[in-house]
Amino acid sequence: MIKILQAIVPVFFGIFIFCSIGYSQKVNDNNQDIFEDFMDRSSTIYRSASGQPGPKYWQNEAHYKIKVALDTTTHSISGNVSIEYINNSPEGLPFIWLQLEQNRFTKNSRGTLTTPIAGNRYSGDIYGGYNISNFSAKSNNGAKSEDYLINDTRMKINLANPIEPNGGKAIISMDFTFQIPERGMDRMGRLETENGTIYALAQWYPKVAVFDDIQGWNNEPYLGAGEFYLEYGNFDYEITAPYNHIVVGSGELLNKKEVLSKTLLARWEKAMASDTTVFLIQPDEVNKYNITRPKNKGTITWRYRIENARDIAFASSRSFIWDASKINLSEGKTGMAQSVYPEESMGDHAWGRSTEYTKASIEHYSDMWYPYPYPTAINVACNVGGMEYPGVSFCHYRATNRGLWGVTDHEFGHNWFPMIVGSNERKYAWMDEGFNTFINHYSTKEFNNGEYAATLDQTRRFTGWLTNESRESIATYPDIVDLSNLGMIGYRKPGMGLILLREYILGPERFDPAFKAYIERWAYKHPRPVDFFNTIDNVSGENLSWFWRTWFYGNGNIDLSINHINQRDGNYIINLGNNGEIPMPVLLKISYKDNTSEEVVLPVEIWQRGNNWNYLHITDKTIDTVEIDPRKILPDINGSNDMWPADIYDN
Repeated sequence: MIKILQAIVPVFFGIFIFCSIGYSQKVNDNNQDIFEDFMDRSSTIYRSASGQPGPKYWQNEAHYKIKVALDTTTHSISGNVSIEYINNSPEGLPFIWLQLEQNRFTKNSRGTLTTPIAGNRYSGDIYGGYNISNFSAKSNNGAKSEDYLINDTRMKINLANPIEPNGGKAIISMDFTFQIPERGMDRMGRLETENGTIYALAQWYPKVAVFDDIQGWNNEPYLGAGEFYLEYGNFDYEITAPYNHIVVGSGELLNKKEVLSKTLLARWEKAMASDTTVFLIQPDEVNKYNITRPKNKGTITWRYRIENARDIAFASSRSFIWDASKINLSEGKTGMAQSVYPEESMGDHAWGRSTEYTKASIEHYSDMWYPYPYPTAINVACNVGGMEYPGVSFCHYRATNRGLWGVTDHEFGHNWFPMIVGSNERKYAWMDEGFNTFINHYSTKEFNNGEYAATLDQTRRFTGWLTNESRESIATYPDIVDLSNLGMIGYRKPGMGLILLREYILGPERFDPAFKAYIERWAYKHPRPVDFFNTIDNVSGENLSWFWRTWFYGNGNIDLSINHINQRDGNYIINLGNNGEIPMPVLLKISYKDNTSEEVVLPVEIWQRGNNWNYLHITDKTIDTVEIDPRKILPDINGSNDMWPADIYDN
């Protein structure tokens, strides 16, 4: 017996070693690292693992009252801002951080000093910046402080008493003035036209930085590429401008009867009821003030108000042609689309269609995703390539045809991301630019029955960038990214990612409710990336860790292949390969010799154990061709291995 055991033990031991090695190899070769949970996605009292705001979610508020005057002789703005800041956080705040973004326009600002010598899109004037005076801050029991420190584009206010948690308030007031830059980093500026200067004003008042449950104070400096992260609140603001100017801004014009002539008021009412564009100021009426203005000397003060917004912008000029039409919103509500532009921008191929574009864009997004919340949507022709603010867009005055539609639609799409869904643009450009590029795709397809081509219909045209060694991942911060990559990682690639989810991975029936849930949950709040991931996963019923990790935070590619096909017992074994770094479900179109076809979807889990898979296709028909992704939705970097001819089988 002992001899038998002595003979058997080495055999079993050898088998054990062999099996262990084999098992170890399988473990090492699988893709578990791709499919395992991505990021820390657990719940807190502030944010749920389901993707919703938690039971004790909070965010602070900032309400503004602003009065400024525009000096067209010195090209400057001067006035006063009063901010009521409400601390809804669970901790007291001994100081407050403000953003002073006009300080970017100085020769020693961080943004100026980090701009390449050759310049880029975010180059700007360097002889501006704020002058601050008459500052005061009061908190809680009225204790007053005049203690503040300005560092670059940030201002720290040290309070006499901390703002109490859970609803404590502070009132901050100051006078400010600054020189309006001509080149405002493609976000604002001045444009000289035949009939006068157009002033496009943004980042024009001191504003509170966000204090949140993720980072505390979000006080990153304003460098250029990184955009904005702002608290929500109500804005009451007044712009005093020369009598011959038209001033348009975010929100509702409160004193129409004081600033518009009777002629303009009548046209305003007509436009509010019209689905086609109505002139408020006709081209031949520019600078004819007896027709369009209530007075012919001095200044006029325009009063605006917008509620539950994160920012405001305005434009002022005596050169504006002005037209408008009705916006049809849900539940019988209406708004007003408007455009202001100089005579250089006229024409049916150009800004003569701007209001038509604006109306179509707002109506589409409001109907498909979430109701538009503002009373107006105003497109301003100026020297800005394209920039968005609540209810106001700045677009280039020379834009025409497809270019004008594209920039108008894109900038107004931003009213949903990040104006309604208030993500942190300083860090996550893809959460506003990419999501907006995605919704732009569908609005363009719908507009005028596809008058203009949608930008993401052919994802494979981007494979050159996707395989370029200098590419960067979507997660790269905008102020760090090589600007040659920003268009892809901020806009197109995340937009393509949502296209893949909707059209290939989940389907509209699962994706659309999840995406709408994300908007509804985080409307007027501050989501982070994991809140988006958790919402889509939970509402769609799909663990997409593999996709978030590889597409949004990785730098790999998709390359699915049909390696060979064997016949067995009248059926077919289709051998598939995952040659890239990003796994995908496999959609096969199988065409038969009798001119029929069918589609088969293999789940992404076929790649969990490795990058090779045999699919047994049972049929009594003869296969003619097999094709992966027949509608070419995937940006597969190697299309040459996606098709299998029926007459080349490995038997």
